[in-house]
Amino acid sequence: MIIKTERLILRPFLETDAADVYEYLKEPAVNCFACMKLNSLDEARKEMKKRLDETEYYFAIALKDGGKVIGEISAYLEAGEPHADEAPVRDTFSPCWMLNENYQGKGYAFEAAHAFFAYLFSQKGARRIYAYTEDYNLASQHLCEKLGMRREGVFLEFISFVTNPDGTPRYENTVQYAILKKEWDQKQLGQMR
Repeated sequence: MIIKTERLILRPFLETDAADVYEYLKEPAVNCFACMKLNSLDEARKEMKKRLDETEYYFAIALKDGGKVIGEISAYLEAGEPHADEAPVRDTFSPCWMLNENYQGKGYAFEAAHAFFAYLFSQKGARRIYAYTEDYNLASQHLCEKLGMRREGVFLEFISFVTNPDGTPRYENTVQYAILKKEWDQKQLGQMR
C-alpha cells in the first residue's frame, strides 16, 4: 500500500532506508521511542529487514522530492470485547508517528497523519482512533488537536520508558486523544464548505 500527499509518500520500508532511519533513531527525541533506539547503521539495516513484511499498518514517511525517509507512522489494531457469540470487532486503532527533528515544524507530520487517518477510516474500517502522548510533548498534542482529536484525559505516572540515574523507573504522565469516524467525517465535511 502506498499513500501519496502533496509533498510526501507513505510507503512500506525498504532495506535502502537504513541510513535515513538511523538518522532519527540513533537518538529518539521522545522517551516512548527509547526502545527503538538504533546504535549503528548495521542495526538499522537489520531493522529494515524486519520491517519489510509490514505493509498494511507501518509506513515510512518519504519526501516526494528525492525520496528521503524523514519519519514513520504506524497503527496498532485492537480487538474489542466480544459480544454474545460474536467475534471481537477490530475497529479501533492506536497510531504512532515519529519525524526526524530536522524536518519538524514544516507541516509534514500533519500531512502524513491526516492522510494516514483518512486511510484508516476509509479503507481499514476504523471506528475510533486514539493516541497517547507524553504531557511534555506539546508538538504531538498540538498535532492531535489539529487532526480534530479530543483530549480525553491525563494518566498520571502512567508508564515508564526509561530509568532515572539511580536505576528506578521514570514514570511519564500520558495524555490521551481520540476521534471517532463520525467526528472525522463531520470535520472533513466542514473543511469542504
